[in-house]
Amino acid sequence: MTPVDQYSIDYIKESNKILAKKGKTFFWARFLLKQEHAEDATRLYRFCRYIDDIGDESDDKDHAYQVLSKVISEINTGVSNDPVISDAFKLFSKKNIDLRVPTELIRGVMSDLKPVRIASEDQLLIYCYQVAGTVGLMMSKILDVNDERAYAHAIDLGIAMQLTNICRDVTEDAMMQRRYIPGSMCNNPEPDLLINPDKEIKILISKNLNDLLNMADRYYQSGHDGLCFLPLRTRMGMAIAAFLYRHIGVKLKNKNYEFWMGRVFVPKASKLKLTAQILWRSIFDAGFYKYKEQHQVQLHQALKNLPYANESAL
Repeated sequence: MTPVDQYSIDYIKESNKILAKKGKTFFWARFLLKQEHAEDATRLYRFCRYIDDIGDESDDKDHAYQVLSKVISEINTGVSNDPVISDAFKLFSKKNIDLRVPTELIRGVMSDLKPVRIASEDQLLIYCYQVAGTVGLMMSKILDVNDERAYAHAIDLGIAMQLTNICRDVTEDAMMQRRYIPGSMCNNPEPDLLINPDKEIKILISKNLNDLLNMADRYYQSGHDGLCFLPLRTRMGMAIAAFLYRHIGVKLKNKNYEFWMGRVFVPKASKLKLTAQILWRSIFDAGFYKYKEQHQVQLHQALKNLPYANESAL
């Protein structure tokens, strides 16, 4: 075995550990992917997590901004001394991933380096596209999807998952001076008011979470409509990941949207039950095997000029 081969194996092992620790839902679902897809998906996750951690874990936001700006420059030149970025270059080349897509991901993370006050639903959807729709696009390429009709649906699945994240993490985000709930929906409260909310804020934000999770459901459905473009085994894995993530919103709803009580999660026992449930449902779902729904143009009205957005919406 050559040193390069050993390095690659060690890198995958280390990346799997990161996925198991920080991406439990996807770690669960990856076992239904064939080995090459699972390894490449893990490499992609490590790159995305690495970029996200630069934004979230740095105490010096100006320095983090400079680091991420440098990564964008390195993506454009294809040269980096950072092993995670260098591996991402190889992955992007191997899977023919449009470099505009990871660049948009980084721009979305950079937008979190200043106090976040999302103003409108359109602004929220653009942000969700940047930090998660891009991941859906890149994952499509990782899974060897080449039918361009699939890409808008991949974007939507990423957006749906990010909306779920936002609804789950209201308090945690507020502690970092971030408010993703659009000001147009919630009368522009400062994040500090969401950490120990009074009764009025609780009622208002709970209603907002209901509205945002209903929005997420529309994007989940669109994402599901595009799963038929995936190889069957891979399709099952992605259906499980999406269904488990969607269930976070269900749990939040069942807890009456009490966002101030801490993050909700899906326990392992429930994951087993939900996995069996979505697999059983999929067997009898005709749309799981054949494309039957065109992409809904209105879902991309806010995403003008972003890579692979539904051009009919522009």
